[in-house]
Amino acid sequence: MRAMGTVFAVANQKGGVGKTTTCVNLAVYLASSGRRVLLVDLDPQCNATSSLDMRGAGRSIYDSVVSGGSLEGCVALSRRMGLDVVPSDSALAAAEVELAGEPGREYRLRDALAPLSERYEVILLDCPPSLGLMTVNALAAASAVVVPIQCEYLALEGLSQLMGTIGMVRSVLNPSLGLFGIVMTMFDGRTRLARQVVDEVRRHYPRELFCTLIPRSVYLSEAPSYGQSIFEYHPASKAARAYQMLGEEFIRRLDDRG
Repeated sequence: MRAMGTVFAVANQKGGVGKTTTCVNLAVYLASSGRRVLLVDLDPQCNATSSLDMRGAGRSIYDSVVSGGSLEGCVALSRRMGLDVVPSDSALAAAEVELAGEPGREYRLRDALAPLSERYEVILLDCPPSLGLMTVNALAAASAVVVPIQCEYLALEGLSQLMGTIGMVRSVLNPSLGLFGIVMTMFDGRTRLARQVVDEVRRHYPRELFCTLIPRSVYLSEAPSYGQSIFEYHPASKAARAYQMLGEEFIRRLDDRG
């Protein structure tokens, strides 16, 4: 029997840190490397869905996690070999209210993913920029967390808060949850602050921090408007090279986990 896929929550409660950009480009790179990948968009802003040109692809994560339908019926095939997507929907913004008082509401996503776990080697959960119900569902369903952090001072405070949430989820909902890696994004090597932030994160999380630094890049900002990953939009860019290197690091860590 095929081994169950590993579920990763890509999470940061702070917006604008490159979380969806990292999730999308990792998914595309892993699929291009021969891995069978499922990306689940849990953000009602639907940014991952748009970035992969998957709007209007059919049913969404709302139809499963909130309405109780089969998640398999929400899976849409992307035009990229090896990559499937569960799109999001703006209606997901009301999930916290609609599921209020529902027993086991923190495990809705985990239970929905269970029948699909043997079909994929990697399942990436793109979380909303908050610590609300959808992020809690992602952390309860995941084996590990990938945390993108912008190279600025306030990001360090956000990391501390997120680590506290991960610890709480581990103690109450998901004892096996771990930190897979931290990705530094929007790095500008010309500024002392960016280098200092990287050094500070490395000091606290030397094993978890990925070596690859994702540069600030206009191409990363432009690619989603064309429904493309950075590899499709500008494959010769420094940003594409950085996400390739991050993908290679990711695969090595994944293989080391067995």
